[in-house]
Amino acid sequence: MTDSASDRPTDSLFFAIYPDAVAAARIAELAARLRIEHTLKARAIPADRLHVTLHYLGAFAGVPADVAAHACAAASRIALPPVDVTLDRIESFSGRRARRPLVVSGDVTEPLDALERTLGTALEAAGIALKRHPRFTPHVTLLYDEHRVARERIEPIAWTVREFALVRSRLGKSQHEVLARWPLVP
Repeated sequence: MTDSASDRPTDSLFFAIYPDAVAAARIAELAARLRIEHTLKARAIPADRLHVTLHYLGAFAGVPADVAAHACAAASRIALPPVDVTLDRIESFSGRRARRPLVVSGDVTEPLDALERTLGTALEAAGIALKRHPRFTPHVTLLYDEHRVARERIEPIAWTVREFALVRSRLGKSQHEVLARWPLVP
């Protein structure tokens, strides 16, 4: 049994959709305001890393070429139109860690659900084991903090998603790299 540093996860892979520039700016402003209103200590996630995760593929020691290739092949088979996303509430998700994610979330619409399900089915057909939640809840994580924030309605933040992406996250380094993008075409 090996337990070397080279076996430790350094990267994770996930599929995501990103808010457009206007929505990302509004989400970042919301996070800044909530930090003040709720006296939160954690730093907000930078606007360029704000996203909705569609599917998490796992954590790996490096980026496994076979997983990335199968994921890209599966994603290339998705043929769906653009999807509207509306996020209209904030809340802290519960979790096992002391620092809980504070998110802005919304209800899943049929078109967004179709994107999540269709991509998930294609990934599973490609032999990729997914770590799925029983119910997809579109959300953008704003920050992680020990203080819990109760669910609260906000002025809706909406945008039209015109593409989805395969993203590499460098664990512990707060860095995301988009490996590939696929358009949603009307």
